[in-house]
Amino acid sequence: MQQQYTSLKEHYKFSQEDNELLLQLKPRMEALSEEFIDGFYDYIWGFGATASFLKNKQIIAYHREKIKEWFVNLFCGQYDMTYFMYLYKIGEVHVRIGLPTHYVNAAFTFVRTFILKNIENNFSEKEHHTKEILAVEKIIDMNLDVLTSSYREEELSKFLSMSKFEKTILSGLKKFTSYINFLLAGALALVAFFAIGLFSYDIYLLFFTDIGMEKGILTVLGSLLVLWAAIELIHEEIKHLQGQGFAIGAFIMLAMAALIRKVLIYSLSTEKSTELLIIGSVIVGLAVAYWLVGVKTKNSSDI
Repeated sequence: MQQQYTSLKEHYKFSQEDNELLLQLKPRMEALSEEFIDGFYDYIWGFGATASFLKNKQIIAYHREKIKEWFVNLFCGQYDMTYFMYLYKIGEVHVRIGLPTHYVNAAFTFVRTFILKNIENNFSEKEHHTKEILAVEKIIDMNLDVLTSSYREEELSKFLSMSKFEKTILSGLKKFTSYINFLLAGALALVAFFAIGLFSYDIYLLFFTDIGMEKGILTVLGSLLVLWAAIELIHEEIKHLQGQGFAIGAFIMLAMAALIRKVLIYSLSTEKSTELLIIGSVIVGLAVAYWLVGVKTKNSSDI
């Protein structure tokens, strides 16, 4: 373990001079600790789901003190095994409570900006100023490295705890899923192709048959709506292939577009009132489902 953290400092080219520079900054940063913690809390509350981790005043008060302590310790000037084990334990707590790494990475943006902004506002000699910035960048990056290493080790331990058979099954399922996703993308492209054909056919009916101007325009609009929904679905599937989440909402939107097309066509017929009522009810149900999916997706992205 000692070798691991010694290597970490070597990889970041962290020198004794960096130690001394950070220690020189400590009195100034310690005096700014209250300003830092107030700004830090304003920043993390903007994430949206922070309250799910900081649930009451007692937890918030304890968390504020610990964050303030960590901030001041950035400039302690003694970055040994004890210091890095202290950081690693913080990372373990984050893993245990289920805090996403996104929160940790985003919070470090504020930390970095706060410190560098203060240094920029209080320097007199350029060379010394540059060295201070480099030292701060190194210690912040090392902190982030150690804190997120807990997440990497957690994922690795879960994988290593699997049997050989389980690993084989998992790898096979991942390959099979990737093939299915590419097959789905091809099928969606085919759907879009047929939607173009439907749109072209409706244009033909509008201009070269006696379908009627009103019905023809509504039919064309319905086909255009289906084509638009199909294209959106292809875009979402491309995002999914690039590693983003599966967009079930896009499928719901395509189903709604197809049903709305039917409503546009049936709206001109007095004999289709029952069908219109049924389709309208289904569209309302799909709209509610689409809204629920959107709310869940927003909450997930906030986390």
